[in-house]
Amino acid sequence: MFIKISRSLTVIMNIAIFIVGIALCAALIDSLITLCITAWDKFFIHDDYNKIVEELITFFLYFEFLALITKYFKNNFHFPLHYFLYIGITAIVRLIIVSHDLSTDILIWSISILVLVISLLLVEKFVQRD
Repeated sequence: MFIKISRSLTVIMNIAIFIVGIALCAALIDSLITLCITAWDKFFIHDDYNKIVEELITFFLYFEFLALITKYFKNNFHFPLHYFLYIGITAIVRLIIVSHDLSTDILIWSISILVLVISLLLVEKFVQRD
């Protein structure tokens, strides 16, 4: 009985992750269009390029989440840990680029990136990949 419940929940979770993947594809396309429009506007206006970099990193975040979902289905329904670390590093870099008002916040976020990179090195060294 518990095996049937477990399989049913796994199927429901896989369908939900597939739907999230489709939504991320739509968000990725929207982000790409916004990136192109922003880059086109900034190219002719010669304004600051923070918005372009913000849109570019957001695009890569969507791309990384899609890669994570793809790896989930390729690795027999398991999420690789190092992908979460990549996403965390990219998200904190985006946060530093977008909101860089207080130097103490930047220092804390930089230390967070260092901790994530050290964690990534430890995962790469000690955790076996499939």
